[in-house]
Amino acid sequence: MRANLLKAKLEQGKAAIGALINADAPETVELFGAIGYDFVLIDCEHGPMGVDQVENIVRAAEASNITPLARTPDHADATILRFLDRGVQGVIVPHVNTALQAEAIAKAARYYPEGHRGAGGGRPSALRFSMTQEESRRFVNDNVLVIPMIEEVEAIENLDAIANVPGVDMLHIAAGDLSQSMGYPGQEEVWRVMEDAVRRVRAAGKYASVGGNNPSNPQRVADFIKAGASAVTISALGLMRIAADDFRTNVEAMSQ
Repeated sequence: MRANLLKAKLEQGKAAIGALINADAPETVELFGAIGYDFVLIDCEHGPMGVDQVENIVRAAEASNITPLARTPDHADATILRFLDRGVQGVIVPHVNTALQAEAIAKAARYYPEGHRGAGGGRPSALRFSMTQEESRRFVNDNVLVIPMIEEVEAIENLDAIANVPGVDMLHIAAGDLSQSMGYPGQEEVWRVMEDAVRRVRAAGKYASVGGNNPSNPQRVADFIKAGASAVTISALGLMRIAADDFRTNVEAMSQ
């Protein structure tokens, strides 16, 4: 594992912007790295990628100096281990509703003494040959990001307890499933609950990120950052669709 550039930026108090990748598209990762995005979220909950594909996406991220995170399909220790061993620098874990679930995830993602992550070689590039085993474990523990997702009413109710779990670095508050869990009360109410959750997480001394953002509504995304969000994620496909549509519309208008 390399030094985590996203974590360093968060520690500086700067907001980070990430692109959500839901396909095996290393070139898309390279593109977002080249234009200055801070991280990519490799979506393996909804996307089709397996760990072999994730490893190649991580290589593209490393070559482009953009931090790779993975959204895992489940909470299992073995799942978290396999993604981390492929080189992702953080895991975003869906549907975390209790402090006990968050604690289990935090322990699965780190080595002793902070957790019980299985010790193995992983990728050769991740091995710290210049370090002792103890130094290497400490380096990895310091550089991994553990990010439970807050996307159900139960999680909102337990938010303070989840935010205070040792080893949890950031909470990712996601609009889509949260809105469903709330019974689809309308965007304004969902946004209000999300902004309140951001403030509560920040008050607990943890970072807050916001997902499910509309790429055609940058003002709403900026408002989440103003409310205290440390990071935001945007669909890479959504951003590319808007750029492609704008280009076509402009060319058609200019050629009349």
